[in-house]
Amino acid sequence: MNNETGRKNVGNNALAIFAVINYVLIMQNATLNNLNTFSTLYLVKGILTLCFSIFFFLYAGMGVFFGTIIELGPTQDTPFNPGIIFIVIGVIGILICTTLGILTLLVSKYIREQRNYDFIFAIAIVNCLTGILGILLGVFTLIELNKPEVKTLFDKSNNNINSI
Repeated sequence: MNNETGRKNVGNNALAIFAVINYVLIMQNATLNNLNTFSTLYLVKGILTLCFSIFFFLYAGMGVFFGTIIELGPTQDTPFNPGIIFIVIGVIGILICTTLGILTLLVSKYIREQRNYDFIFAIAIVNCLTGILGILLGVFTLIELNKPEVKTLFDKSNNNINSI
């Protein structure tokens, strides 16, 4: 009987170890699936942000158009060219949208590679300032990045990069 009880304990211990390993693998796989989803969402957000910069190209183009109309007018009574305001706003918008779009695309790449944790964290906060899509994406990214298993994934990736 004693030998049989020992076998049951060994069997139960093996099952418990197997269950723990299986749980860890499932959680790691779920975390990787979440990170891949966030990577895809950041890719879409980056592309949409770059497409939105086209609006500012049109805005600056309107400024050039308005400026040439005023310069071609019969009177020169205007103290300044109002087209310049459109051009300045358009150029600033182009710079901001393009920079934010490129940074968001980089976040997508870094999430997929599981590196640059601090950069991803910072851009997730910046994305919270960019409208409803950015707020949702940024908040859920911050929640996901604060999970311990995600931090360990990024730490493992950084250790593998540093060892090379």
